[in-house]
Amino acid sequence: MSLRKMDIKSVVVGGGPIASIIVLEPQDALHKSSLRLPIRIGHIEAMAISLGVDQTPQGRPLTHDLMRSLLDALNADLKSVRITGVSGTTFFAQLEIISDEGKHHYIDARPSDAVALAVRTGSPIYADEMVLETAAAPDFADVEKDVKKQEIADFHEFVESLNPEDFS
Repeated sequence: MSLRKMDIKSVVVGGGPIASIIVLEPQDALHKSSLRLPIRIGHIEAMAISLGVDQTPQGRPLTHDLMRSLLDALNADLKSVRITGVSGTTFFAQLEIISDEGKHHYIDARPSDAVALAVRTGSPIYADEMVLETAAAPDFADVEKDVKKQEIADFHEFVESLNPEDFS
């Protein structure tokens, strides 16, 4: 399994008929691309991720805060979150947890729950290359910038190729 480190680009908390999504993007500059990985999630999970990103204190612990507290109490660490698969519009994830004895545990999770826990623990998020190949979408703003750059380069080349005789 080849993994790429991801950043959270945005979290959209939808409501009613509007779906909630989280958008991940590759982090490493070496593989910088205009790819984005949009994952549809539930409204409650989107809110939980947003609260974790913003570090908004709550009066009582939410489920993901409870999970973080359990890890702390057991002296375990969330080493990483991995988006490991996709089937249709359903994504699959794993929590990589290291026990206090150093044993690695891989626990299946929904990507939304995994990401909500990752933002609370400061753990990295990875996506399998195969998931990116299957489900990633281009960032159309970057695509538009590339098209404009090419148009300017083409126009510059055209102007440079002009001769005074072309105007007679």
